[in-house]
Amino acid sequence: MGAAHKSQIKVEGMNCASCVTRVESALRGAPGVTDATVNLATETAQVSYDGGFAGIAEVLAHAGYPTTSNQTRLKIEGMNCASCVGRIENALRDSTGVIEANVNLATGSATVTYAQGTTSPSDLAAVVTATGYPAHPIQTAEATRDDSTKANEIHALTRITLVAAALALPVFVLEMGSHLIPAFHHWVHVTIGTQASHVIQFGLTSILMIGPGRVFYAKGVPSLLRGAPDMNALVALGTSAAYIFSVIATFAPQLLPQGTANVYFEAVAVIIVLILLGRLLEARAKGRTGAAIRKLMSLQPSTARVWRDGSWQDAPISSIKAGDKLTIRPGERVPVDGAVLDGTSYVDESMITGEPVPVGKAPDDQVVGGTMNGTGALRIRATHVGADTVLAQVIRMVEQAQGAKLPIQALVDRITHYFVPVVIAVAILTVLVWLILGPAPALPLALVAGVSVLIIACPCAMGLATPTSIMVGTGRAAELGVLFRKGDALQNLQRARVVAFDKTGTLTQGRPELSDVIPAAGFDRAQVLRLAAAVESQSEHPIAHAVTRAAPGTLPQVTKFSSHTGQGVSAEVEGRSILIGSDRFLSESGIDCAKLADAVEHHAQAGATPLFFAIDKQAAAALAVSDPIKPETKAALDQLRDQGLKLAMITGDNSKTADALARKLNINHVTAEVLPEGKQEAIAELQKQYGVVAFVGDGINDAPALAAANTGIAIGTGTDVAIETADIVLMSGDLGGVARAFEISRRTMRNIRQNLGWAFGYNVVLIPVAAGILYPFGGHLLSPALAAGAMALSSVFVVSNALRLRRMRATLPDGETPLNTQEVTS
Repeated sequence: MGAAHKSQIKVEGMNCASCVTRVESALRGAPGVTDATVNLATETAQVSYDGGFAGIAEVLAHAGYPTTSNQTRLKIEGMNCASCVGRIENALRDSTGVIEANVNLATGSATVTYAQGTTSPSDLAAVVTATGYPAHPIQTAEATRDDSTKANEIHALTRITLVAAALALPVFVLEMGSHLIPAFHHWVHVTIGTQASHVIQFGLTSILMIGPGRVFYAKGVPSLLRGAPDMNALVALGTSAAYIFSVIATFAPQLLPQGTANVYFEAVAVIIVLILLGRLLEARAKGRTGAAIRKLMSLQPSTARVWRDGSWQDAPISSIKAGDKLTIRPGERVPVDGAVLDGTSYVDESMITGEPVPVGKAPDDQVVGGTMNGTGALRIRATHVGADTVLAQVIRMVEQAQGAKLPIQALVDRITHYFVPVVIAVAILTVLVWLILGPAPALPLALVAGVSVLIIACPCAMGLATPTSIMVGTGRAAELGVLFRKGDALQNLQRARVVAFDKTGTLTQGRPELSDVIPAAGFDRAQVLRLAAAVESQSEHPIAHAVTRAAPGTLPQVTKFSSHTGQGVSAEVEGRSILIGSDRFLSESGIDCAKLADAVEHHAQAGATPLFFAIDKQAAAALAVSDPIKPETKAALDQLRDQGLKLAMITGDNSKTADALARKLNINHVTAEVLPEGKQEAIAELQKQYGVVAFVGDGINDAPALAAANTGIAIGTGTDVAIETADIVLMSGDLGGVARAFEISRRTMRNIRQNLGWAFGYNVVLIPVAAGILYPFGGHLLSPALAAGAMALSSVFVVSNALRLRRMRATLPDGETPLNTQEVTS
């Protein structure tokens, strides 16, 4: 038998014959591979294999020669339960070249990663369509049309449900009215007769099944015939069994045992109506789960005022190119990312950063597309447009996180794979047990119990439990300035036991400031600062810039400037000889700094860097320069500590400065004087000591530590979100975002556990009840109609519970105002 697949794949990293040998060897040892030939010139491999491609991709990556991959998203119609999800995922993963496939029931979409050149989005869509679920690749602009598509779906479901209810109501009144009200039963018997009543119920129920209920049979019967039944199959089986029994009881009662010729048309009709109603409520609720991402998409205006052909013109946003000049009037949204050329204004960036305070903008400042301009007018030069804007990157990250599968979903997938077949088996067993052991008349009791088991089982709730919570949680997080770049970070973060921070630029401002000037006896503070700033203005060192920024007014001219690496600087100013640097530098020049050294000792203990200043060979002053702690740092760390987390700091700064900062911020563990690559070892040490570690850095020189931590959290700037090594990106420099990220993770995972607990608990408890386990103890058999109502409400409960995450508010400690109290509107 030949291989099921034959693909030509692109292989990265090959540059010699030995590489070819290694790649061929790796491929031939991969699971399912029957033949492999590698071509160095084209950097490709011809691979024949059985089964899925994921194992081959993993083997190549492990060997150091990864395959080039692409990713696409597919829109899938007709999914309504976890069984559908499993079936589509299996079909995709078994198709040519697919490395990974994640199907999301809540969004009705699939995210597929595949080896470049092995397949195409249209081929993948065809694979899904062949399983019975029409699919097509999602185009870039399609997401913006999702609102109208969802509205059309809700409108169609509303119409169908109303028609179904109109048909079911007479059936219900005729049958249940006769059971509940003896006078009504007598009136029916006298006027139209019992047989005529049953015939009317038959006609209305038949129309209901052929019309509004047709969807259950059109999808359920083919899935049964394929040997892969889904939720529609359960409904089709249950209602068909009750319908066929009722038809026989109506037109050929002699075929049934004496006393068992009862009709259940009203149960069939009510089941269909209630399940359609449940799907309508579920669709309305699911429509609100994507509100956050639709809100992000709506931020970018459709047109912009751009300078073209010597005049300002309104042009479509799609026509804007990098380098174009645009004008933004007061109250308008910024159309694209850009740099301010002219004008001043305050811009509300809360929709991107979660920060409510407008940010001042002046020439050379950056503005972000989608933010709201205040009362000033701005002229900008476009720097990033289209898919390269911050807003587009944010939307992509949110979509990726919403389409991800958490590790917790693996258990759900394993159970739902067997769920529907097991339910069918339980229903058959229920019928047999009632026929053998049930009291007379056993046949109708067996039918009621079997149908109830089929109808009450709810794989929908299982399939929706995780993705709806992820969608709402990550969407709300994005509104609060917290981007979960990787879906599993949502689960991993709440497992962290210690949070490690980079120091410079994360806990501190990252920009040294002059904190004190201590003049020696006989020297004036202002004069000292003026001369020191003049000399330091010639230096590029960050500490020199701190001194220069602190001096007011015009600085005198400097001559004979000289930098002494690692020690200090010297120069002449206004005819005076100036030295600035360490006490050692001045001592080697014959200047005694002992008295000044004592004066700045407490500054050094607090983490400041002391500088000494001499005029004409005399110690004139000491300067203390420090990197100020960010205003929100202490409050943010207190929040994390209140959540039971240990705090650590990993920095390349000297031990004395690091220890002083740790004492001030009450940090438990300090690792100082490490190079960027040494931070990985520090992370490993923390993992050994505490377990799961989250690392927070500014994303510039912290890439190794961000990658080494169980969860990497990068501090963004509002304009820099593409930090590839981070799992989570904070859109503002506010460290309060770290505490918000932990809280969002914790609440979302709690919500997921609630949903899963309900979905599984519901089935574990109610399927035995539907089977009649309470009947021998004086209980009643569960009506199939009540079973349908309970099943419909189960899915609605799960989605509604997930929607509670939209109300998450991120509050600062000490009762300060919430950072963002805007609620999402659907």
